[in-house]
Formats: sequence, structure tokens, C-alpha cells
Amino acid sequence: MWAVRRASNYLKLQRLKVENSYLRGAKSQVTSYFGSKLTISTESARCLSCSPTNVCSKLSVGTRSLSSHAGAKSSKSDDDLEDGFSELETAVSTHSSKNSSTTDDSDDELLSEPDVLDDDHEEEEDIGETSQTTVELSDTEADPSQKQARTKRASELFKAIITSPNSVDDVLAKWVEDGRDLSRTEIIAAMLNLRKRLMYLKALQLSEWLETNKQLDFIEKDYAARLDLIAKLRGLERAEAYIKKIPESFRGEIIYRTFLANCVVANDITKAQEIFNKMRNLQFPVTLFSCNQLLLLYKRHDKKKIADVLLLMEKENVKPSLFTYNLLIDTKGQCNDMTGMDQVVETMKSEGIQPDISTQAILAKHYLSGGLKEKAEGILKEIEGDNLKEHRWVCKVLLPLYASLGKADEVRRVWKVCESKPWLDECLAAIEAWGRLKKIDEAEAVFEMMSNRWNKLSSRHYSVMLKAYANHKEVDKGKDLVKRMADSGCRIGPLTWDALVKLYVEAGEVEKADSMLQKAAEKSAVKPMFTSFMTIMEQYAKKGDVHNTEKMFHRMKQANYESRIRQYQSLVQAYINAKTPAYGIKERMKAENVFPSKTLAAQLAQVDPFRKTAASDLLD
Repeated sequence: MWAVRRASNYLKLQRLKVENSYLRGAKSQVTSYFGSKLTISTESARCLSCSPTNVCSKLSVGTRSLSSHAGAKSSKSDDDLEDGFSELETAVSTHSSKNSSTTDDSDDELLSEPDVLDDDHEEEEDIGETSQTTVELSDTEADPSQKQARTKRASELFKAIITSPNSVDDVLAKWVEDGRDLSRTEIIAAMLNLRKRLMYLKALQLSEWLETNKQLDFIEKDYAARLDLIAKLRGLERAEAYIKKIPESFRGEIIYRTFLANCVVANDITKAQEIFNKMRNLQFPVTLFSCNQLLLLYKRHDKKKIADVLLLMEKENVKPSLFTYNLLIDTKGQCNDMTGMDQVVETMKSEGIQPDISTQAILAKHYLSGGLKEKAEGILKEIEGDNLKEHRWVCKVLLPLYASLGKADEVRRVWKVCESKPWLDECLAAIEAWGRLKKIDEAEAVFEMMSNRWNKLSSRHYSVMLKAYANHKEVDKGKDLVKRMADSGCRIGPLTWDALVKLYVEAGEVEKADSMLQKAAEKSAVKPMFTSFMTIMEQYAKKGDVHNTEKMFHRMKQANYESRIRQYQSLVQAYINAKTPAYGIKERMKAENVFPSKTLAAQLAQVDPFRKTAASDLLD
């Protein structure tokens, strides 16, 4: 049992379930896929809302099931990974999020997931604007220095794989023929290095060769790592088919939670719920990792369901981690609930968990968005400490936050600490900071320094500069940068497309952005990012262009993005702006299991072709 207490002069929270904030709606009872019920009192549900003055009483829980029907990155590696193939990392971004009123995808600023790559590619582009989150197979938090030591271990096998022009199979055959070391330790080091560099196809080929040639006795963690790679490269359907091929004795909780995490990455709500409930039916223990995955999923798609997960966590005595609290704080901030956010911090401290740099950065970000500049500055001073040179690693956090405060002098002061021998992350943070301050010349100077210092930059590095150009409508410079990317041999993929979409949209060339994205998607096996589609779709909606808004909606479905409230909000807004009734829109939403929020319900009322008003009654 873990009690979450938060107090102020007028508020008291006796028990709170932690992982993400935004919690269950005011349903008294909800039905799970198990056919049993999870009881939530109306008072308890209300306390979990985003109201800035909520009071929480004891949460009641019925059976051990999880609701999967509503109203109608952080675990580190552990011993499991010491012997396994997969080093699945979770990073928390400390960059600014979108405005707190942003819809369902506002959490993507905190966490974002790299897109998957098709078999035809040897490397995967580093996708994700602010941070990267790949799933972990572990629930416990290990010593970061140990994790770093493992991931940075030199691997001769890894070097042979990436330097040889031959296939992975040929490299491995020659390796064995020469009698070289092919121990589990060497294999793990090679696999971790391949995954770290997003060379998922080579990692999968390594795994397949080892099993086919019986060079390694596979255990559950090895099968789970293979499953994760298949899901990333070939999709959920192929991954699920692979599960059936795994020997039943190795088809345990790690296998299913790995698949669950990939369902979350793919935003497949139905499949994620199905897998979680299957895990419950198989009587696997409820782990923090699995709960985290559901919370991340519901944070994006249906925040009301989060309370169900939190209640289940309490019943199963699944205790929250620092990452859990960070998510809760971030969600409260997105609700613009500063009081609730502060209370969560106090709760966290009372549970013996101290805020880290990530926590402080999240707080500063939301204080800024909420107009509390003095509190934000205070947090930044805490992050900086007495001697910035001794706390060099915080510079990449401070740079964009000081820029959000509009403090160019502070940005310059912090950058001077790094400038003589900058780290790559610091360069990216400085480019972002100067871009926010509309100092493109300074941003370009940092980019050139970065280009000269590192021989080969990835698309993620170019995208930061490209985003600065997009924000300031520097279309010609943006195009030149993309040409430079191509000339350098850098892969141009979804992240670059997304930056180009924003570049064209900011310049008022929506049709050009649409055309570019369509051509890029047709020529690549990798699908565009969700935000790319939405940026264009929202622009068409503003114009009242129903035809093109519907077209983008359809293209997102073709790209296997599940429909969310955000898409329907944009679509309905197009009908509103066009002053056109939307026939059958409610039925479409119901068929896709999308239930309207208050905002969307108000929008739907405006486009209801059968709406009755006082005037219409008189005229009839």
C-alpha cells in the first residue's frame, strides 16, 4: 500500500495513484474486457481530474480487472538485460512542451517514439523531436553508470558487422570460421551497440542467424528482444505471429509486456488493451513496466482511463517510480494546474523520492507556460547550482529554458561554459535556444561549429536547425539545408519531412507541404510522423477546406494511425469554418470507439444537421 498525501491550506489529498496525471472520469463503474468491474466512486473520479482545486478521498477498487471501455522511459535495465539482447532505453525530455491547452499529443513533447523501419533499410533514422523512448524489458532501476558501461563496451563483433561490406550472415560465418569469440557477452555487446545506433535490421539479422545456426541457447529475454525488433521493423501483425512460434515454456510475462510496449508505440489502443488483459488472464504479475505502458497510451488517447490503471496499481501494490511522478507532474502542468503540480512534488518528497533534473525542468517548463516566471527562474537557479562548470551536464537543460524566458544574456553565459569544447547535446540545445530567441545567425554559428567538429551528422541534428528556420519562415535557407543533408549522405526520412512540413506551413504554403509529404511517403517504406499529418490537416481545417481535411484524415488511416479525439476535433472544425453540417460524424466516431470530450461535444453541436433551436421551432 502506498499512500500519496499532498496538503495545502485548503486542499488535502489522502491517496493518489501515480503514474500519469489526467485520470479517470466520473463514471461510477466501468466494465473491463475481463467481464468484471472496477468500481470508482464519483468523488474519487473527480479528485483525479485536472481541476486545480480537487480534493481526493480514498479510492475504492473492486475486482482486479482493468477497465478497457470508458463511457461508451522510467524503468532502467536490470539483470534481465544483463543476459539479454535488448537495451531498451527510456529518456525524459526536458524541452518545452506545447501550450498546455494542446490536445491529445501534448505528451509527445515529454516522450516520443522513433518510427519503425522496413526491411529494405539497413539503418533507422533517429526520429523524435525532443527525445527518444524505446521500451525496456525491466521494471527495476539500475545504476546508470553500470548501464552506461554496458552500452559503451567495445565490441569487436559489432565493429566487424558495421564495417564489412558483406551481409551480416557472411560476417558471422567468417567470424565462426576464424574461431573468434562468440560468447554471450560478446553477442550482447554487439546487440546493444547496434540498437543504440538504431541499426535494428542488422540486430534482427544477428538474432536470426544465431538461432538458425544454433550458436546460442535462447532464453525468454532473447526471444523478447527478437520480438521487439520484429515489431519495430515489420509491424505488430508479424510480431504477434512470431509469439506463436516461441516455445511455450519461454512465452512468459517478458514476451507479452514487450509486445504490449510495441502496441503502445504504434498507438494501437485495442491491441494494447487486449494484450494487457490476456496477461491478466494468464495470471502474470502486474508490473510497473506494464502499467507505465498503459498510462502512456491513455495519456495520449483517453486520459479518463488513467484512473483505472492507477487504482489497479494500488490494489496490486505496484509502487511508482521517479519517472511515474514526472509524468504526473507533467500532465498536471499540461492541465495548467499549478497547484496540483506542486502538490504532486510534495507527495513525491513525502514518499522519499527526491526531484531530479528532469523533474525540475518539467516544473520550470510549466511555470513558464503558466506565466509564473519568477518561480521558473527560481527552479533554473536550483538546477544551475553554485558552480555551473562543476554541473556542466545541466547546460543542455538550461539553454532552451532560459531562451523561453527571453533571457539572451543568460543563454550566452551558459553557452560560454560549453563553447570551448561542446558536447553534441549542448550544441543542439544552443541551436534550439537561439532559434527561440530569433537569433538565427547565432544558431547557424553553433550549427557550423557542430558540423566541423563531428564529421557525420544525423537527420536529428539537421532537424533542429531546420526547425529554427521553419519557425522564422526562412524557406530558402531550409531548402538549402535539406540539399546539404542529401549531399552529405544523410538519410532524409520522417523527421526531416516533419520539419519541412512545418517550414512550408509557416510560409503559408500548405498545398506545397501536402504535396511534399505525399511524394515522400510514396517513395519510402517508412510512414510520416503523426504530427506531420496533423500540421497540414489543422491548416486545412482553419480554411474551412472540408475536402482536403477529410483527405488528410483518410491518409492518416491509410498510414495505420488510429483515429483520436484530436483528429476529429480538427475535422469537425473544418465543417464549422465551412458552415456546413456534418452528416454521420457521430456515427463515425462511435464506430471507431472515439468518445467526445467537452470541447468536441460543443463542436459537434454546431455541425449537427438536425439540431433544433428556438428560432427553428418558430420558423417550422
